[in-house]
Amino acid sequence: QELKDKMTELLPLMPVLDQYKSDTRLIVHLKEEVRNLSGSLLAIQEEMGAYDYEELQQRVLMLEARLHACMQKLGCGKLTGVSNPITIRASGSRFGSWMTDTMTPSADTRVWYMDGYYKGRRVLEFRTMNDFVTGQNFVQHLLPHPWAGTGHVVYNGSLYYNKYQSNIAVKYHFRSRSVLVQRSLAGAGYNNTFPYSWGGFSDIDFMVDENGLWAVYTTNQNAGNIVVSRVDPQTLEVLRSWDTGYPKRSAGESFMICGTLYVTNSHLAGAKIYFAYYTNTSTYEYTDIPFHNQYSHISMLDYNPRERVLYTWNNGHQVIYNVTLFHVIKTSGE
Repeated sequence: QELKDKMTELLPLMPVLDQYKSDTRLIVHLKEEVRNLSGSLLAIQEEMGAYDYEELQQRVLMLEARLHACMQKLGCGKLTGVSNPITIRASGSRFGSWMTDTMTPSADTRVWYMDGYYKGRRVLEFRTMNDFVTGQNFVQHLLPHPWAGTGHVVYNGSLYYNKYQSNIAVKYHFRSRSVLVQRSLAGAGYNNTFPYSWGGFSDIDFMVDENGLWAVYTTNQNAGNIVVSRVDPQTLEVLRSWDTGYPKRSAGESFMICGTLYVTNSHLAGAKIYFAYYTNTSTYEYTDIPFHNQYSHISMLDYNPRERVLYTWNNGHQVIYNVTLFHVIKTSGE
């Protein structure tokens, strides 16, 4: 059923792709791939009784990998819309963070849950999204250092977070239950010096998009404006930084998609996605993308490039949003 739903999402792309006549070779390839995927799915459905479970699972995984590759060929896009909120669960305090890994095979559906915004050390790992919804089948990780804020992210099996009362970034590996590396973000404000508008020690916000790991924070040198930094996920070294010119205390929350930072103008009801900073061109623009804040107090907002959805903690509710991206298809000759 999940594969059928994904196919339903892909099929409307066919008339869209027809508009790109100049990109004939890529379009023909994509259309053939979509048709082949549809055929493969039908064949699997017809033959389900003829295979044992393991063989059927392998066929599904191969089909899913092809489907994912087909979707990735569409490349990155510009955010043009956000869906209505989908409430997954209501639990925990008013502030917190929850997420899935941003870089694992889709068969890995673990969910991580971190209630509270400061001095917390307890991370719950649920086996699947269904287990998270029901509150069952989880293990607990006790972090060696407490966290600050809600700007944590899970990337390739590790948790990246801000160590409480410091501007130190920590990389905690779940499988080995150990800190692999920690490093100070030079000059970054902490301890409610430069939080988002809701406060909560949200000075340093880690995020992941299609381009890798990022840290969003600000410094005295940047006069409180949001700084976006590409971060090496192995060493936590800052690779490059951009000054967006947007005052962090005026931002509700922010997230990265395809190298672009999107900023909301409030954490309360009536918020919209108001500002976009493009790191590939070092330019910005003001936007007006509606964003339905159903429970009136957002304390965490993150994009997951693997699932292409936004994860949100909204006043004790764990919520997701689907996003609409405008894709530009380019051929190798352009």
